[in-house]
Amino acid sequence: MKTNEITLKGASMKIILKFFHVWMVAVLGLFLFQAGSVPAHAGLAGVIETVKPSIVAIGTYNIKETPRIRFYGTGFAVGNGRYVVTNDHVFSRIEEEEKTFHLRIFHSSLPSSGIRAHKAARDSVHDLALLGLEDAELPPLPLGDSSDVKEGQSIAFTGYPIGFALGLNPTTHTGIVSAISPIMRPSPSTRTMESKHFDFLRNPYDVFQLDATAYPGNSGSPLYWKDRSMVIGVINKVFVQDKREHLLSEPTGITYAIPVKHARALLDKVMGD
Repeated sequence: MKTNEITLKGASMKIILKFFHVWMVAVLGLFLFQAGSVPAHAGLAGVIETVKPSIVAIGTYNIKETPRIRFYGTGFAVGNGRYVVTNDHVFSRIEEEEKTFHLRIFHSSLPSSGIRAHKAARDSVHDLALLGLEDAELPPLPLGDSSDVKEGQSIAFTGYPIGFALGLNPTTHTGIVSAISPIMRPSPSTRTMESKHFDFLRNPYDVFQLDATAYPGNSGSPLYWKDRSMVIGVINKVFVQDKREHLLSEPTGITYAIPVKHARALLDKVMGD
């Protein structure tokens, strides 16, 4: 009788331990999913592998031009995978050159001529634009909480630093958040001030200053934690010490990023409509 009781207790204990193990695995999996993380052993290499499928090049395709494809900046998929975040100044260049009809999104999984995209929303004050994809869906990156960012934390960003020179193969740079400070803008004369300049003066905002090297083609690249693929900002500009043409040979190593909360607000506005 005692032997049966011991056997029964042992079996019950095994069931309890098995249930506890399954529960812990489920909780840990949920935590990693919500954190936009990857297996701990993967490190930065695993994070980059997760991020790269979401990175796109933004440009134009016109069969009548030489070259047919022109590069303007970087972007990344968000939301349901049918939207791309980039800088407003990337889209503005295409618009100013009257090439919006030829706007294309380029990605290694898409046709070499890219796919059509359209303007979904813009936020010129925070230099952000949201593009809508036509006939395609890409793996979206999760948007984190930029209020969690602290100076000294390790970060990474992935994009196309010098356009298509390296092919459709996004490049990753790493560094730290060196400062969180108000964005600096040149003061235009009263004759050239636009409404967005007044909006900025009324509502200044902080940006992330990074101790990391970026280039003009990185405009629109996602800034994320070095240990997980959670976006915390959007690469916005590079501090230029001399002339623009010196950026490749003499980079300053000082880069700025817009906190992701502004991109989230733009996405919520569109997906909420």
